[in-house]
Amino acid sequence: MENRKKGITYILLSSLFFALMAATVKFLGDMPTAEKIFFRNLVGIFVAFTLVKKSGSSLIGKNKKLLILRSIFGLLGIAAYFYALANMKLSDAVILNKMSPFFVMVFAALFLKENITKKQMIALLTAALGAILVIRPGFDSNIIPSLIALMSSIFAGVAYTIVRQLRKTDSAATVVFYFSLFSTLAMIPFMISGSFVIPTAVQALALLALGLFAAAAQLFMTNAYRHAEAGELSIYTYANIVFSSIFGLLFFQEIPDLFSVLGAVLIITAGYLNYRAKEKEHAEKAAELKLEKEKNKSVV
Repeated sequence: MENRKKGITYILLSSLFFALMAATVKFLGDMPTAEKIFFRNLVGIFVAFTLVKKSGSSLIGKNKKLLILRSIFGLLGIAAYFYALANMKLSDAVILNKMSPFFVMVFAALFLKENITKKQMIALLTAALGAILVIRPGFDSNIIPSLIALMSSIFAGVAYTIVRQLRKTDSAATVVFYFSLFSTLAMIPFMISGSFVIPTAVQALALLALGLFAAAAQLFMTNAYRHAEAGELSIYTYANIVFSSIFGLLFFQEIPDLFSVLGAVLIITAGYLNYRAKEKEHAEKAAELKLEKEKNKSVV
């Protein structure tokens, strides 16, 4: 019980720091995306390096092809997300980015042959309806940032699906280290070719805060999953939407409209339905294992 409480506390803190990271990206405005990504992951390299050494994992990694592939899609996801944050309401960008668990469900079914239950299918359709309400499809230029925000969740969905496969060969610390190092190095050519502006003192502080918030969010998330199961914690990650809406209102005077609020409610509801479906699946598996143990005992 104590571990479960710790896990929930850590995942809520992780959501808070991810929301602070998103708010900082928005505050930095028109600063080149490559520069934001560089500083976001620069701090992450040192944090991930410490985690790898502490856990005794390998810096090189075992499944290098998948580690690189995960890093590429993770980087594409962050680039799309950062663009969306700079060009639309903070809460809307975060809401659409939180579609990633549902894309994981789809990609895991397609490529890892994982089953989608009826409840999960309902959750998927509910989330899709929520995304439509936030995007409000039209034929003007305003739809582009919304579609890019949605793309960020698709790229993240691919990246997290690869992580599911990587858990068989590499530790979470190794995956984070690879991603942080790859993303930082990949931004250097863009920055050299012109995607770099000398930051003011305030911007420099914001860039440092960006890296620290991202690292803190990653650390709290890692610790959360040590104390409780991923399925049990998934519903609490949607607190990110609530925190982001508050920061959008406080710092950018952004008031979500009715469609965005309804969309957020539907996506959070979908997350809860998915959580319940997984909870039932885990309970059934536990019951099967218990029955199997009892059978083995009776045979002995």
